[in-house]
Amino acid sequence: MFRFLIPASLVLTCILLAPTAALADPCEASLPSRPGVVLSGSVRYVGDGDSLCVGRSPDPSTWIEVRLADFNAPELNSPAGREARLRLIRLARGRSVECTTVKGRNGRVIVYDRVIARCRLNGRGLGDLLRADGGREGGR
Repeated sequence: MFRFLIPASLVLTCILLAPTAALADPCEASLPSRPGVVLSGSVRYVGDGDSLCVGRSPDPSTWIEVRLADFNAPELNSPAGREARLRLIRLARGRSVECTTVKGRNGRVIVYDRVIARCRLNGRGLGDLLRADGGREGGR
């Protein structure tokens, strides 16, 4: 009977490098469909470098998914995408924001099941904060 011992570092490396399915965001609240609607609450979830969920309670059914209007992060599957997501997590998750819905480039407020909005954190635009922290734009 043969026994093979696999080093823990090899197992950990395999787990970290294994492809994983992308998780759907947990935001479930209905989206406002007109510009000028103010949304406020804590950043509950960050989907990528320019998308987040805002909610006043821990219940995901009350969270609204927001696509930042003033920052265009690299796509999540690009080399800089994960870094962009981590930057937004570090700057905003768990903190209170106030977001105002705006029309996107296509003239709509809702695009890809997200509301387009400009968000402010402590009175400063989240896009400006991301750029000041070294965030580079580069998404589609």
